[in-house]
Amino acid sequence: MTATTPPDSKLKRPVAWTAFASLSRGPARERGRRGLLGSLVSHGILTVASLVALFPIAWLVFLSLGPDQDDYLHPGRIWHTMTLGNYSFVLQHTNFFEWMKSSLIVSLGTTVIGVMVAATTGYAVSRMRFPGYKKFMWVLLVTQMFPIAVLIVPMYQILSDLQLIDSYFGLILVYCSTAVPYSAWLLKGYFDTIPFEIDEAGRVDGLSPFGTFFRLILPLAKPGLAVAAFYNFITAFGEVAFASTFMLDDSKYTFAVGLQSFVSEHDAQRNLMAATAVLVAIPVSAFFYLVQKNLVTGLTAGGTKG
Repeated sequence: MTATTPPDSKLKRPVAWTAFASLSRGPARERGRRGLLGSLVSHGILTVASLVALFPIAWLVFLSLGPDQDDYLHPGRIWHTMTLGNYSFVLQHTNFFEWMKSSLIVSLGTTVIGVMVAATTGYAVSRMRFPGYKKFMWVLLVTQMFPIAVLIVPMYQILSDLQLIDSYFGLILVYCSTAVPYSAWLLKGYFDTIPFEIDEAGRVDGLSPFGTFFRLILPLAKPGLAVAAFYNFITAFGEVAFASTFMLDDSKYTFAVGLQSFVSEHDAQRNLMAATAVLVAIPVSAFFYLVQKNLVTGLTAGGTKG
């Protein structure tokens, strides 16, 4: 005899599947609603954070349009007296272009020299196993622990002995001493993410270690190099203490030091300072635009290994 399926089971099975489908659709709709709510909340938080970040910049631009140095005390007056006279005064009656030349020389020099030194250091520690290579990286990290007030006196003595006071090259060396350790750590972490087989392939093709580094590794490390370059540029561009101490000629002042000329013992021309600050942000923004495609990749990849 063959087993027969009870007639009522044919009815129960579709009912069970229908109930299961209805239950499965319920949580799906609930998950969809929670996803929409979470998306709205996250977008709201990001919008508020963006407004908070943009407000100081917008406020600085707004103050730079005020004709009087005390307009920051009564910002409502600026709406009726907006002018670009502050910008024309800064460009025509100050050493703005001398400050720009000095800032670009020092910043780009620090970027080029600092990135090359940090890249070779990070690559050596990443690929070579010489005695004390781990301690060497920790020594670089320890150098970041000393405050500027402690370093400025011995650095001044060293530059004085080398006759590099009031010279661009001396200031570049000072900035490299502070920017290279962090950049070396960052690039070492990025080089760790590049497969070692690439180095071996270069040696098989007859490349020297320097040839492998310059022809194979550096092109692959562009995101990490972009982050290191941006850090070196910003470090040199916005620094005040070293520049105001080691640069004696006012024609060699950087932007950060030049802004101090608008502040005296009894007066502060804040409208001119605001206009200069807006103009100062242009080179930094341009440099950021050039490297911004590689910044996120370089930061995340360089931080995954160490």
